[in-house]
Amino acid sequence: MIFRIASCLAVCCTLAVASAARADDAAVPKGVVELFTSQGCSSCPPADAALQKLARKGDVVALSYHVDYWNYLGWADTLATPENTARQYAYARSLGRSGVYTPQAVVNGRDHLKGTDAEMIEGRLDGLRARGHGLTVPIHAGRKGDEIEISIGAGDGKADVVVVYFRQQQTVEVLKGENMGKTISYWNSVIDVQTVAMWDGAALELVLPAKMIGSEGADGCAVLLQSSGPHGEPAAIRGAALLTTEPKS
Repeated sequence: MIFRIASCLAVCCTLAVASAARADDAAVPKGVVELFTSQGCSSCPPADAALQKLARKGDVVALSYHVDYWNYLGWADTLATPENTARQYAYARSLGRSGVYTPQAVVNGRDHLKGTDAEMIEGRLDGLRARGHGLTVPIHAGRKGDEIEISIGAGDGKADVVVVYFRQQQTVEVLKGENMGKTISYWNSVIDVQTVAMWDGAALELVLPAKMIGSEGADGCAVLLQSSGPHGEPAAIRGAALLTTEPKS
């Protein structure tokens, strides 16, 4: 079945699936790491560096969500959005937590840990995969003309097809607050998250118009196949692919 999404969301990018840049490669990413961070958090720069390491290694889908609840400390995070903060609070409900913290790394939508150690994060992903909680549904994506074609394999259950738009690399000079005087590099900073379709376990083909990324400030996106909790909160991620405009150096 082919769905053509006729909305304005879209992607002007070429395929770069984590750990496999070719659409015909059977490999899948090791997992998905969503780092919740802030320019106003003194504990976050090591986590930002860890995410950069994971992103550059290329075998995980690594995404950075800047939150706004530390802005009161004297520096308004230039990359933060209320939507990113809302996603972290939604994860807290999904994971049975009473609050949130930074730097928090959510792995495969199933577990969380302090996001400062890339090796520890990879170890948590390996553990999830060993227990059958890895990315089990294959996703392939690529550009054809002015469209992005996404193919999602078959599996069990239901999930949302979520497109996460991001800016690949940015450098910010922090002028106030706990990180005053630091110049910090950020990778895969999320600017928008959109649910584009539903998956019911059957193989699914999606076609998106290739417009949004260049015009909206994003230069990459991730496709996540993500289950929802009882109140619509984000939960387990079943599959993922990463798309960027150019290879990362």
